[in-house]
This record gives sequence, structure tokens and C-alpha cells, in this order.
Amino acid sequence: MSGTAEGAPPAPVLSLSRAREDRLWAVVAAIGRKTRIAEIHASRAAADADRSWREQQVRAYASFLRGSGMPLPNYSVSSIRRADLPRSWRPLPALGFLRGQFI
Repeated sequence: MSGTAEGAPPAPVLSLSRAREDRLWAVVAAIGRKTRIAEIHASRAAADADRSWREQQVRAYASFLRGSGMPLPNYSVSSIRRADLPRSWRPLPALGFLRGQFI
């Protein structure tokens, strides 16, 4: 026996929507018209903290970057779908653009 009384209402059906799992928060780095997803997070708070840390790193090296002719990246946070993330995507270090290429 199943252990439930006859005539009792059936248990409600749970909807397993993937919409919540599909949404991520991306820290986006931009230099001029070029943009790249620097990092992804499950929560907006984590993405904001990461953006703040990246901006602090850029401020710390701003004089060096200006002296070497490198443009300073701008960081922002936006919501993205998991499906929109490129297959070959890899996280971008805060100063990863110093290796000679940004995108």
C-alpha cells in the first residue's frame, strides 16, 4: 500500500522550471566597442562584488596602463541566459588584457 488514505487529494505536481537556472549574472568588460564576458555568477550580489573588485584592480594599475598606452576597461553587470554564453568562453582575469589581447 502507498500509505495514503483513499479519497485524499493527490499531492500537487511540482513544476521544475529551468528558467531560474538558465539566468546568470555576467560581469562584462568593455574597451571601446569590444566587449567580453569576464565572469559569470549565479547571483546579482556576487556579480556586483566581482565588478567592484575588478574596478579596484584597474584603479590600482591605472597609471601603469595609461603609461603603456593600454585603454582602461569598463565593467558592468548584466543578466544573460546560459544558452547565450559562447561554448569556448573562459573567465577573464581582472588584468588579463595585459597579455596583449583583449578579445
